[in-house]
Amino acid sequence: MQKKTDIAVIDLFCGIGGLSHGFVMENFNVVSGYDSDASCKFTYETNNNAKFHIEDVSMLSGNTLNEEFGNKIKILIGCAPCQPFSSYNFKVKEKDTAKLNLLYSFSRLIEETQPTIVSMENVPQLVNTHIFKDFERKLKSLSYHVSFQVVFCPDYGVPQRRRRLVLLASKLGAISLISKTHTPEEYLSVKDAIGDLCAVRAGEYDKNDPLHRARRLSEMNLKRIRNTNEGGGWRNWPQELVLKCFKKPTGRTYVSVYGRMKWNEPAPTMTTHCTGLGNGRFGHPEQDRAITLREAALFQTFPMEYQFFESFDKFNPSVVCRQIGNAVPPKLGQIIAKSIKEHLKEYGLWQNQQKNSY
Repeated sequence: MQKKTDIAVIDLFCGIGGLSHGFVMENFNVVSGYDSDASCKFTYETNNNAKFHIEDVSMLSGNTLNEEFGNKIKILIGCAPCQPFSSYNFKVKEKDTAKLNLLYSFSRLIEETQPTIVSMENVPQLVNTHIFKDFERKLKSLSYHVSFQVVFCPDYGVPQRRRRLVLLASKLGAISLISKTHTPEEYLSVKDAIGDLCAVRAGEYDKNDPLHRARRLSEMNLKRIRNTNEGGGWRNWPQELVLKCFKKPTGRTYVSVYGRMKWNEPAPTMTTHCTGLGNGRFGHPEQDRAITLREAALFQTFPMEYQFFESFDKFNPSVVCRQIGNAVPPKLGQIIAKSIKEHLKEYGLWQNQQKNSY
């Protein structure tokens, strides 16, 4: 059987390492991550004991990856930046073609490195695009067995209503995601994720946890959140508090903006602006504020010990919020890693008694 060090995982578009960390938790040998965002370097390396390469993946050579893989079983994973495929951006005619082409870069690197296993994670809207169909077609032409599905994250223990496209491909044989781990009755809720955190006010933070900080609110927005019940939104407000844009026919469709979450349901999908009250249903269920960075990280299933900044003087809340919102939930990464582990076991390529070196 293979030992852990005989397997190497490389993460493309790795960000702060949510996907990588899922593999770390399953005792995989994650050797490196690649991303053009230099601000992710400290967080990625500190939490994953792997090298972070500041590099544009579209300019990356398969030879570089092959040198890093060495003579190991190659596993190539990644999530190309998904903003061009989001629900909002599908409505926008002018696309960022550079980002749209990143999935083709991923495809090219698969062809150049020929990894044994590939995993790609992205927004569900991607599945109906020609770009995804080209990606799947390329994998099959390279003799990969391919499976994919749109995952509702609460089905796998993530406490937010996030939907993600997960693709798995293997040179060995048929591969698929493991069965759901949670029934609707077992879904983790907002309360499960953040119910034990201490209370903080808008504009303040917990001195024992700088990440547990809430953004300031204007006097008007304080009035709005105070007039919002758990699970409610702007439709519950007195007319003098309702924004003019919400009074227009088009504005009435934005039911979640300025809304509060519900304690006993999963949170909404975390975004790069999820700590802003006016950016979605990001109001705390009972405290008069939007969610904190710590709460966003917990909804994303980052462990409490995950370090997001090197020192307080280098802590930029806006940057950290963007990084958290862009991340793959580590729990989802762990589910993907478990699926690959089970697949490797089928072919005698995973040693059960492996010690975690992290």
